[in-house]
Order: sequence, then structure tokens, then C-alpha cells
Amino acid sequence: MVSFNQLAVYFGSFCLFEDISFLINERDRIGLVGRNGAGKSSLLKLLTGDLAYDQGTISKPGDLSIGYLPQQMKVSNTTSIFNETLTAFSDWLQLKSDIDQLNHLLQSRTDYESESYLKLTHDWAEKNERFQLLGGESLHAQVEITLLGLGFERKDFDRPTSELSGGWRMRIELAKILLQKPKLLLLDEPTNHLDIESIQWLEDFLKEYPGALVLISHDRIFLDQVTNRTIEIIQGKIFDYRVAYSQFEVLRRERREQQQAAFKNQQKKIEETEQFIERFRYKSTKAVQVQSRIKQLEKIDRIELDEIDQASMSFRFAPAPHSGNQVLEIKQLGKSYGAHTVLKDIHLLLRRGEKIAFVGRNGEGKSTLSKIIVGILDHTGECKTGHLVKVGYYAQNQDELLNEDKTVLEVIDDAAVGEIRKKIRDLLGSFLFSGEAVDKKVKVLSGGERSRLAMARMLLEPANLLVLDEPTNHLDMISKDLLKQALLQYDGTLIIVSHDRYFLDGLVDKVYEFRNAGIREYLGGIQEFMQKKRIAQMQELDRKKSSSNDGSPKKESEQKANYQQRKEIEKELRKVRNKLEECEVLIEKLESELEALTIQMSEPQNSADGELFHQYGLQKKALEQAMEDWELLHESVEAWEKKKQDSF
Repeated sequence: MVSFNQLAVYFGSFCLFEDISFLINERDRIGLVGRNGAGKSSLLKLLTGDLAYDQGTISKPGDLSIGYLPQQMKVSNTTSIFNETLTAFSDWLQLKSDIDQLNHLLQSRTDYESESYLKLTHDWAEKNERFQLLGGESLHAQVEITLLGLGFERKDFDRPTSELSGGWRMRIELAKILLQKPKLLLLDEPTNHLDIESIQWLEDFLKEYPGALVLISHDRIFLDQVTNRTIEIIQGKIFDYRVAYSQFEVLRRERREQQQAAFKNQQKKIEETEQFIERFRYKSTKAVQVQSRIKQLEKIDRIELDEIDQASMSFRFAPAPHSGNQVLEIKQLGKSYGAHTVLKDIHLLLRRGEKIAFVGRNGEGKSTLSKIIVGILDHTGECKTGHLVKVGYYAQNQDELLNEDKTVLEVIDDAAVGEIRKKIRDLLGSFLFSGEAVDKKVKVLSGGERSRLAMARMLLEPANLLVLDEPTNHLDMISKDLLKQALLQYDGTLIIVSHDRYFLDGLVDKVYEFRNAGIREYLGGIQEFMQKKRIAQMQELDRKKSSSNDGSPKKESEQKANYQQRKEIEKELRKVRNKLEECEVLIEKLESELEALTIQMSEPQNSADGELFHQYGLQKKALEQAMEDWELLHESVEAWEKKKQDSF
């Protein structure tokens, strides 16, 4: 459908792309990956024609329709949410207007046999046929379904777009693009402005999308759910893998290991050949062999290792100062902006060492409660921190709060006090600011650089309660992984607002969902929360269908809803059973290895082998952990089996 042929793009002496070639097919689901600044967004702009190229060609059909959602865009605010979304169907709107006008004319005419009347009826029939082909009145339903899927509520459909934040306006633009169903869909970080529920809806939509998709995202789970092909951009070159992201990571690691091994072997061969030439260069008896070796060297197709940007953050949070066991207590808390109630009758108790997540749709109060906890916003009710609690806060727009006229070094230097002042250059270096980079003005930093600087400033003072509001925004995958590892090692208490499921998975042990001005507690991690939500949604669907039509029974609808619910339960039950089986295999393997180690340790010659005893200790600990996992999985299987039984 679209082909890149030996394409090159230069900005002065800087080469963004060089000699790249690949093909986009009609049903491709491509994930574009690479470090920030690698050229992912630029590649999308090449497809739209917003960026010119210097060499090569881009071939695409003349009738190719392209839908493009950039990371940021300027939008107008002159109408309502529903009507703005409806503008996606410009042809449909024009036909609707023409048909309404023709209906009015036909109703006012009585000359039914005249040529002009017959022409009007012919025009009406032609336009009405075209109108029905475009979807007829069902387009309103399509708009409604799409807006609901992206997190809007019916009561807000008539709200002026001027009242919306930039994130919600971007959702409208995404809705318009999806409704237009272009043959090629280009999405640049579409999940940045979506909550978990909307991301899941978008995943399901894109799985069934009839056209091609090129997607940029730092959300691993989203990429795995949606894409079947991954194109990596490194140092102006591309590497094409016909797999989704997780499998791409495995193949990339294997390819680089193979490349390094081949490079090492070739270098050894070259070195041996050069040594032979140097040793016998001036011996006449070896002249023929020397010349032969020289020709061999000239013919070698030398392997070049990929130039990989290995730079990454390297940091860990300072040990948390001691605090009381009760870190935070909230009672009957409320917050309103005029007549709009954001939070009402909120209760929450947080103990030392807990790691919790705030999730829910945008605008439901997650950031508001975060600001109340750190003392930025006033409120009704009670919100108090415990004994010796020191709060560290990372705001969602933390990068925007930095003084743009100051340098990187000045920002940190102004905030540093005490002994840490001697180590600020080391701190900046661990966040990839070294050399001349510390003298860059904040105003010229990228979004990722600003986020890293804001995080570095937060670390200047040790805290035992971290409140992080969307800390992964603008961070690439490697940086997000390093932040997650640092938080896993952090020994304090954590409150984190995020919609990144991969980032939250394994990091938090409790989830609070924000909805309708309240919060609901879910024990367990993000995966358990999502499972419970799916079951709850199925049950809610069942209740709604059974109570429709003035309470009269709808047997077929009930059966369908129950079937879908049982299907979801059985799917989750199979997953847990598979994990249980894997755990049992692992336990058997560990027990066998532990028995072998016991036999080795009983032999006299191994009585002083410290490494063997150390290995035994590690193996025993691994077995104990596996047994604990088995117990939890066994309980989970029993719980899902009970849910399955209750669903009949």
C-alpha cells in the first residue's frame, strides 16, 4: 500500500534517516519504537507530507485516506462535544442538509407531473441512496458509541468544547479520526490522554479496524494487544520485526547477541590474518601466502555492530526516614469547585510501607486528592499525615512548573540544601545531564528531559511518603523500567496516579478507583482490579438488560449476558489453572535440584564448599517462594470456580 524506498532526511549536517526502506501493507498493525528523539514522530509526518525528505521516494496510492493524531495539535472550540465529533462526517452532513432542503421543496410543490418536480424527486432518491450508503441515521449511534468508549458521558454531549481541557479535546479528535475509518491510521501516543477503561476500549476497536495502523506508544501492554509488527528506529536506521512488542524484545536481544558473536569471531580472524601478514611480509618464501591473505582481507564483508544508545537513568530513592505506622488518614473529605462536586465523603487509611494506585477516568478527582494530600488544595473534612511523615510530590504537570529561563544546573542548585549540594552534578549525571547538558535552558528541553529534571529535583530531600501523579508521561520504555525498579526498591509509602498497566503491575498492592465523586478500594494489584472490573461490567450489563422494557423479561438477552459473563469467568479460570500447573512443574524441578544439592553437600570433600551451601540456601528460598505462590494460585482457582458455579 505504501512503500519507503531508500529514504534519507537531513537537518543540516545531522542525519535523521539514512537509506530506509520498508512496506506498509493493507492490514498491517505496526508499532514504531525507539528512544525519544529517534525520529518516530518524524516518520509519521513523512507519511502525511508534513515533513519533506531529501533522498529516495515514498510511493502511495492517490486515493489513500490517512487519519493522523499527533501528540499535540491546535483545535477550535466553537461547538458542542457531539456536534464537533459529528463533523467527522462532512459528506454525510452535506447530504443531510441537501435532503432536508429537497424535502421542504417537495412538500411545497403540487405540479407532480412537471419535469422540474420529477427532477427534484430523482435528486432526492439519488441523495437519499447515497445517504443510506454512508450509514444513514445510524451515524449518530456510531458517534455516541465512540464518545462513550473514549470516556465521555451522555449528559456531557451538549457541553461546549471550550469548557474541556486539552486532554479531553484530544479525545474528540481521536473519535473523529476513528469514525472516518481512513485506510491508513497514524496514532502518536494516543493513550497519553486516556484512562485505563478508555485504553481497553481503544484496544478492542483497533483489533477489529479494517485498515492499516502505524502506532507510536510507550505502553507495552497496548502495543502487545494491538500490533503484530514492530519497527525499531536506531541512529537513523530501521529494523523490521514481524512480531508484537514483547516478542520483538526477545528477537532483538537474540539478534544482537548473534551479531556480537559474529563480530567477535570476525575480528579474531582479521587479527590472526594481519599478524600472519606482518610476520611473513618480508620473507620471499611466504610471498604467495602473504598476497593471498591480503586479498582475503580486502574481500571480507566487515560486520558492523548496531550503534545503540545505551544511555539510561541510573538512580535509586534515598532510604525513607522513619515514620509512624499510620502514614495518612482521610475522613469525610470533600472538594467542590462551585456547584461541581469532585470528591464527596472520602475515607482512606494508609499504613507505612503500602504502595497504592489511584485509577479512574480523567476528571474524577485523582489529581485533586493528590494535591489535597500534599497540602496544595483546601477541602472539607479531615486529611492528616502521621507522625514524622515527610512527603515527596511529583505533579502531573511538574515539568511545566520549572523556571524556563534557568539552566538545568541552576534548577537543581536552587533547590539543593545541605550536604547534597556537593553531589548535585552526580545527581544530574544519573538523570542523563552531564557535560554541557547541565547548562541548557529549561525552555529548550524535550518533554522527557523536563520530566527527568523534575524527578531529579524531587529526590533532593528524602521522603517517606511519595505522591506521584503520572510520573511516566514523556518517559521512554527504558526510563520507565528504571523508575519502576527504583520504586520497587523504595522502602517508604507510595501513592501513584497512572494509567500505565505494565508500570503498575507488580508495583502496587492496592487499587483505589475514582468514580462519581467517590472512591472504591480493591485489594490486590492492577491485574486483579481489571479482572474484578470485567466481571462487574458483565453483571451490570446483565442487570440492565433484565430490567429493560418496564421490567418485562428478556430471556434471550439474559442468556446472552450470562453466557458472556461465564465465558469471561472461564477465560480467567483457565489462565489461573495454567499458572498453577506451571508453578507445580517449577516446584517439582526445584525439589529435584534441592535433593541433588543435599547429596553433594553430604559428601566429605564438599563439607567446606561455601559456594555450594550458598547455592543450597538460594534454592531453598526459591522453593519456599514457589510454595507460597502455589497456595495463592490454588486459592485463586477455588475463588474462580465458585464464581463459575454462581454464574449458572
